[in-house]
Order: sequence, then C-alpha cells, then structure tokens
Amino acid sequence: MKYISFIRCGKAGFGLLTVRGNGQQAIIDLTHKLGSDIDNLQDAISNHKLEDAEKFADAPADFFLSDVTLLPVIPNPSKILCIGLNYETHRAETKRPDAKYPTIFTRFADSQVAHGQPLIIPHVSERFDYEGELAIIIAQGGRYVEEADAMQHVAGYACYNDATARDWQRHTHQFTPGKTFPATGAFGPYMADAKSIGDYTKLKIQTRLNGKIMQDADLSQLIFSIPKLIAYCSSFTPLTAGDVIITGTPGGVGDRREPPIYMQAGDVVEVEISKLGTLSNPIIAE
Repeated sequence: MKYISFIRCGKAGFGLLTVRGNGQQAIIDLTHKLGSDIDNLQDAISNHKLEDAEKFADAPADFFLSDVTLLPVIPNPSKILCIGLNYETHRAETKRPDAKYPTIFTRFADSQVAHGQPLIIPHVSERFDYEGELAIIIAQGGRYVEEADAMQHVAGYACYNDATARDWQRHTHQFTPGKTFPATGAFGPYMADAKSIGDYTKLKIQTRLNGKIMQDADLSQLIFSIPKLIAYCSSFTPLTAGDVIITGTPGGVGDRREPPIYMQAGDVVEVEISKLGTLSNPIIAE
C-alpha cells in the first residue's frame, strides 16, 4: 500500500496511490473516509486506521496524480530525528572514529518539501550537498521501546534527501544549522506500509545527481539497525505516531569527493530505494 499526502483545490488530504489499467497513476482519496475527523495521514496512523484503508485498495480512483500537488509524506511531524554516520562507508570517508552510540541531530518540519518540488540552495551557503536516506515513519508512540518490539512501532518507509549546507554544518561541532534551512529536506514520493515492505535490510538505496550514480548501498549495511535506533531514540524522547527517523546516508557524499561535488542550480537529484520509488527534486538558488 502506497500512501501520499497532497493538496487539491486548495485543501490538504491524503490517499492511496495506485496504477490503473491505462498506466496512469491514480489516487483513491481517503480524506475523511476512515473517520470524519481523519483528514491527514498522520491522524490515520495515530488512530490505527491504515488497516481499514486496505479495504479501499480496489475502489474506483477519485482523481489522478497529475490533479494534485504533493506534500511531504508527513507534512508536519512532531519530531524529525536524523541519524548521522550510520554506514561504515560514510563514517570512513569522514574519518570519524567508531561510535558506541548513534549520532543524532534534528530537522525542522518546515524545512521539508515534497517529491518534484525544488530544493533551494541557501544564498549564504556555497556547499550544498545531497544525502539519500531511508525514512522510518513511526506507527505507535512509546517510551523505552525494547529492540525486540521495535518493528511493531514502524508504520512504513519512504525516501528522504537530507540535503546539507556543509559550510554551516561545520560552523561548530553541532550539525543542526547546516541541516534545516528552508526547503532543504525532500520527503516522498509516498510511504509504503511496513507490511508490504517486509525485511527492510533487503532494500537497496541509490542517489543520482544529473543521472550519475553518487551513492549506492544496501540497507543491511546500517551500523545501527532500525530496532536499535527506535530503542535508543525512544529512551531520550517519547516517540509519537507520525514521527520520522531518518536513518543515515551511505558513503559517496559530494563533500568528501576529490574534488568535492556540490549541487548547483539547474541540477536534478534523485533518491531511489527499492519498493519505495524515486524521490526527484530540481535544485534552484535562493
């Protein structure tokens, strides 16, 4: 099941993304169908309504993908927790030491854009870099979640581009200033529910810049697994439905290449994860 968030006729909604016989991508509108007060994906997750949504899978399409403007999969999560240095290839290229615990920073919800929308190079930055990542969307909240139970707390997965102003990231040892400029985090195009994905370690991730492969990895290569991340994060903050954990980027970032490669206005960056589609965004200058 593929879930999207969108705006149509000036109103936000959510629905199932499907393909009809003519090959067109169509939307089954779920806004208010799972309850009169459920008008967004985050509420559907919070109220445990995704299973109810499955009965609409074969319903007639309400409109086509071309009729809507996509929103980030979860437009306004209460928390976006970002994991750094979570692939050995990336840790090695940064020359950072092994770590006993995950590196964690935050991204603000209003820094996100959807699939197809531009990522904006801040005019105060000269080092705007890509970071293709897998995003986890939390199904049910909790505190001190045990690793053994952690996967029960996953609603689904999506592609994410945690693009970074590297010069601002390095102003101090704190990452956040470089990680949360407006319109620098791309999230989409859709969330695939956890049941349809199965074993996430079988997924492959690839980032392309203007069609050239820059990052290429398997999700089995995460240093800290998804259960470990959920258990660790839920220890220092209560997780709530719709929260997002971005699991880290593989080696191959532009900043660590010789010479460095940074995104420029006119570029197109794509993050593709098997079973999760391709997140594509043009790059523009502020």
